[in-house]
Amino acid sequence: MREENFNSLASFQIEPKTREDFIILEENSEWLGVTKLLLMENAGAAVARNALKILGSSKGKRILVFCGRGNNGGDGLVAARHLVGTGADVKVFLIGGEPKAKEALYNYNIMRRCDLSVDVQLIRSKDQLSKITGADLIIDALLGTGTKGAPRGLIADAIEFINSLNVPVLSIDTPSGLDPFTGEVEGTSVKANVTVTFHSMKPGLRGDLCGKIVVEKIGAPPEALLVSGPGDVKVVIKKRDPWSHKGDFGRILIVGGSSRYSGAPALAGLAALRSGADLVMIMGPEKAIMPIKSTSPDLIAIPLSSEEELVKEDVPMILDEANRSDVVLMGPGLGRSPETKEALSALLETLKERRKKVVLDADALKLIKPEMGWPELIITPHSSEFSKIFGKKPSLIVEDRIKLALWGSGQLKGTVLLKGHVDIIASLGNRFKINVTGNPGMTVGGTGDVLSGVVSSLYAIHKDPIRASSAAAYIVGRAGDLAYKDIGYSLIASDLLKYIPKVILECVGS
Repeated sequence: MREENFNSLASFQIEPKTREDFIILEENSEWLGVTKLLLMENAGAAVARNALKILGSSKGKRILVFCGRGNNGGDGLVAARHLVGTGADVKVFLIGGEPKAKEALYNYNIMRRCDLSVDVQLIRSKDQLSKITGADLIIDALLGTGTKGAPRGLIADAIEFINSLNVPVLSIDTPSGLDPFTGEVEGTSVKANVTVTFHSMKPGLRGDLCGKIVVEKIGAPPEALLVSGPGDVKVVIKKRDPWSHKGDFGRILIVGGSSRYSGAPALAGLAALRSGADLVMIMGPEKAIMPIKSTSPDLIAIPLSSEEELVKEDVPMILDEANRSDVVLMGPGLGRSPETKEALSALLETLKERRKKVVLDADALKLIKPEMGWPELIITPHSSEFSKIFGKKPSLIVEDRIKLALWGSGQLKGTVLLKGHVDIIASLGNRFKINVTGNPGMTVGGTGDVLSGVVSSLYAIHKDPIRASSAAAYIVGRAGDLAYKDIGYSLIASDLLKYIPKVILECVGS
């Protein structure tokens, strides 16, 4: 993260509310230096403290910790280690085998090296469960907040076994089997006396299953939700099913280019492909399309009726293609002639009526007014373009830029990605993010076209405009930082294209 003074942003605290928020919180905490391993250590210690409050004293008390194979089980392992240190008799039961999650496995290996102080057993059958007896407290660390659907197999058996014992239960983060975001139970759920949940309250934590709910802050920095990072990318990029087919991950229509500019729509199209879109079609005047056809065989380039510029006669053909597209990007290299302005206004009017997902960049931003916006619209202005649209000049003070971008998104009734040294992404409902990746080498022409292409691609995949825009801003800025590391200020916009996949792999793996 860049060295910026963000002290003035203390009032912009963001509480995680959704499943995606919690994924972003932990992934971005790791990126900022507060590792998941440290968060797990803090979580386990918090659970141990609350267990001692229930017991009053640990001396001579027997505690049974039931652990799943994920990070919730890892929290249980850490809690067990802390409780052993207080003199409690602790037994850990790993349901189904050794942990799979990296941090949980790390803590399991600590337990294996400390096997004189705590008894750890692998439970592989229902029969083994039935032989477990006697406890003063049970810690439920089977399933965490990332689990969806009904518990199955041994996990379901362990939940039923825990509920059959007349022993106080402390659940970690959520009673196993309860979806903490919806409050739904598919199958069975642990009935806890106390639930220790982390970071913030989850909306689906029900009193009838959770008992007393304790919220523990475990050290995630506030910036983890404020700043765009790898977590924002991870929640946007979808895992691909082996039976996926062409079109599942986005069909993008780009309307752009003119007799003077043909490179801009090509850069946007290639950036969209490099960030995961399946199909990119570019529609523009013939003098822009013909060079694009020779630029890359991966781009589908279709000439419109005019050789020079977008004209109103082209609107029906474009709208027909827009109906088959997930996202329409308009503006790169479009030009600003009166004929183009008239055609763009007609396009926007119909796309607004159809509530189409649209991204506007470059020349299209010089032709739009705030009242022309709608909730599915994303615009990507720099400060000068923002001033021309909204009549107010963004400050260099980050706090003021956030407030102005939020105001602008309200006027537009859409999403604003205000580009700059610090990008501000603002959307309806007072939602915002800031992005601090990128460098001054990215002032070179074309980087904005690359960004608009990535925004369009991710918008087709995820559907949430602020999620897509935040992830795109991080990806392109990080790609620029990698390019600068290798090339310095000699980087050009097309250099970013080869780094975009590398950044995505950094965030989500293969």
